[in-house]
This record gives sequence, C-alpha cells and structure tokens, in this order.
Amino acid sequence: MGVSGAGKTTVGLALADRLGFRYVEADDLHPPRNRAMLAQGRPLSDQDRFPWLRAVGERLAAPGVVVACSALERTYRNVLKAHAPDLVTVHLALPPEVAAQRLAEREDHFASPTLLDSQFATLEPLAPEERGLTVDAAQPVTSVLDGIEAALARGLEPSSGVDAL
Repeated sequence: MGVSGAGKTTVGLALADRLGFRYVEADDLHPPRNRAMLAQGRPLSDQDRFPWLRAVGERLAAPGVVVACSALERTYRNVLKAHAPDLVTVHLALPPEVAAQRLAEREDHFASPTLLDSQFATLEPLAPEERGLTVDAAQPVTSVLDGIEAALARGLEPSSGVDAL
C-alpha cells in the first residue's frame, strides 16, 4: 500500500518474482469511469472505490498473489481483508517530496500527480493490530525487497497474498 510514486508496481512485481507468486496490478481493475476521474485529478468517492476494492479483494483471495494497491485507509484494507483474512500489508512509506519527484519523472500513469496531496491527507498508516509492516520506500528497491523478505522470514508469512502497494 502507499501513495502514488511509492513504488507499489516496481516493488510488487519484484516481490512476486522473488516469492514465486502471481502479480496483480490493482489499477488495472479500475473501471473506465474511475480511471477518467483520476486522470482529471478528481479523487474517487467511496461509492466509486468500494466495487473496485471488492474486485481487488477477490484477486487477493487466491493463494500466492502479490497485489499492488493504494489501500490508503484502514477501511479500504478491511474490504481487502474480508476477501483475504490472512492478508499481509506492506506499507511503502516515503516523504511527500520524494513521491512528488518520482511522479514528476513518471510518464506512463493515468492518475494525475495533483492527487498526491489528497493521498497523503487520506493516508492512514498501519494500525498495530493490522498484520503487516512499514518499509522506507525511499531506499533502493533491493533494500526494500530485502527488508520485506526479512520480515516475512520472521513470521509474517503470506498465506493468501501480500498487498505490496
């Protein structure tokens, strides 16, 4: 999980490869209306978001899958967890200025970079009772992956999926 520019896709793909899991990009599951709103810099309402989150949760319910998904609010993560009770959430945390720099360099994403401030305002870090970990996503990808793997080895074994946003 994480804001735009946190590295969800990059880390998710690499983590799935390391774990031998299947990778799912949650952004690909957005309906066209949601994608158009995001491209215009308009945040989604919960009414827009919940059907998408349920579709993401259905993918997480399958064993051996890593899903890159923003899941910024605990309520959203709870929707995912309803489908995948053993969900392990990885919060890719980074400072706003690093995320903004990454977005300025990115050319191939439909969501407008103007949404970044609202994403940071919405972001709810993992609560102590949520199964997961927070990693410094400003580090090199290899270091992020090593940190995730070390945490998984210490007992955060993914049984349904890993939400690596």
